[in-house]
Amino acid sequence: MVSEGTLSNVRAQLQDERAHLQEQLQELGINDEALDYDDNFADSAQVAAEQGEARAHAASLRDQLKDVEAALAKIEDGTYGTCESCQGPIGEARLAAIPTARVCIQCAS
Repeated sequence: MVSEGTLSNVRAQLQDERAHLQEQLQELGINDEALDYDDNFADSAQVAAEQGEARAHAASLRDQLKDVEAALAKIEDGTYGTCESCQGPIGEARLAAIPTARVCIQCAS
């Protein structure tokens, strides 16, 4: 079981991370899950390369955001800190290092 102090710290950390990830997605020009680019830009090869990089980065940010949202949902429903694999506890040190951890260190190995 995760202590209330750790849970409170992790919740705040995850909420900050969620806001930061959402801000990064907005800065990338994410608009309804798509990237917003000017179709009339002169150098289409450069645009294509930049779009590819931005899409990969956006996908990574969305994956991180999903993990953060899942961890926050687990805090709310009382299952945070429980390994998804063995249903045992995830150590507080692991949760402090990786707040979105879904499995204990034994199952992760």
